[in-house]
Formats: sequence, structure tokens, C-alpha cells
Amino acid sequence: MTQRVNAMKQSWRFAPCRARRTRPTAWIRPTWNDIMKTTAMRGLLPLLFSMPWTGQAAMAAPPLPAVTVLSTEALPEYPGKEAQMLVVEYPPGGADPVHRHDAHGFVYVLEGSIVMAVRGGKEVTLHAGQTFHEGPQDIHTVGRNASSTKPAKFLVLLLKNQGAPILTPTR
Repeated sequence: MTQRVNAMKQSWRFAPCRARRTRPTAWIRPTWNDIMKTTAMRGLLPLLFSMPWTGQAAMAAPPLPAVTVLSTEALPEYPGKEAQMLVVEYPPGGADPVHRHDAHGFVYVLEGSIVMAVRGGKEVTLHAGQTFHEGPQDIHTVGRNASSTKPAKFLVLLLKNQGAPILTPTR
């Protein structure tokens, strides 16, 4: 009897598929419910429903702006503070992700038109020569080029803590 058990163990060990071949195929083939349970458990079901079913490609994220730091100057009269001047160029259709600056931000539009807003405020469309202020507690919810065909460029002056990042992504 022990030889027979050992022989069965060895055959299972070396040929695990042999036992499957003897089972009916309907027993092996998963049902629709099995597939859905497995898919949902793996987290793919939400992905399935988020796919565009209209046949159109998913919308790409808008192009990000180009940021050029012009200067950074320590402010000796205000220990631990610095002024940083930037030029931001939005390509046509360009936009910023939601963020905050942890600084006073002063915007001056040089070319084109931009749309700006902070949380709790209205969207404002700014044209060349117009300004916008953003406080250190403000969350910048809208920042984009107003045009999908022309670029826009603006100057930003940030009054912030020394060494602090230009922006912090947020929700």
C-alpha cells in the first residue's frame, strides 16, 4: 500500500497536469461569475468602466507650461524670506495642475490671455498688461491658457520662505 501511495505522490509531483486531463472540461472552464469575481477582486472592474466606450481616444492631459527662473534674491530686511521672479509660458491649450505656492504670488501677463482662479474665488480671464494676486494660503485651482491656438506668457514674482519650493501640488 505504501508503494502505491508513494507512486501516486511521485506521479502527481512529476505530472501535475495528468489529474486535470481526467476531469470534465466544464469543471475546468470558469464561468462568467468566476471571471467577474476575479476581475473585481484584482481591481480591474473599475478600470473597465473608466475606459472610453465611444470609440474615441481618451483625452490627454493638457500640455504643461515652461517655467524659467529669472532671479532669486534674499531679502535682508525680512530674515528667512526671498523674492523669486519667474517667466511662465503656456503653450496653446496649456494648463497647470492644482497647486499652492506657500507664498505671495504676483502675476503680470506679458502676452496672450490666461485664466486664473483660487479656491473659493471666481475664474478671471487676464490679458496682456493685467495682474493677479495669490496669497500664501490660497490653492490655485485654475491656471490655463485662454487660447487653444496662441501661446501665453506671464511674469510671476513670489515672496516666499528661503529655499521653499516654487509650488506644491495639492488637491
